[in-house]
Amino acid sequence: MSKRITIMVNSMEIAAELNDSPTAELIWDHLPIDGSANIWGEEIYFPIPIKTGLEPGARDEMERGELGYWPTGEAFCIFFGRTPMSQRDECRAASPVNPVGEILDKIEVLKSVQGGAKVRIERRGS
Repeated sequence: MSKRITIMVNSMEIAAELNDSPTAELIWDHLPIDGSANIWGEEIYFPIPIKTGLEPGARDEMERGELGYWPTGEAFCIFFGRTPMSQRDECRAASPVNPVGEILDKIEVLKSVQGGAKVRIERRGS
């Protein structure tokens, strides 16, 4: 089953999809989730009510548009460009994250998001 989600930031709606990892399943089971955006370079992250450890595929180098769960901060992360940890043009988390999905469109609009913006993740069509 495809786990399509909508990420709403301010008045923007961004289509995304969760993968089939155990962490993504936990997130899916807890939707909808509301948060307040923290900005770290070109990454948005915010605490979510899920606590789990690193999965075997956890990594700190992510792709543009990739979604992750950061166990250290119990946070949902949206990667869309360079962060303070980037060494080249890659997206790099502060420490390993579990990849949980990807954005399907509108990655560029994330650059306009400011810290404190209200964020909501919900199942597509909810």
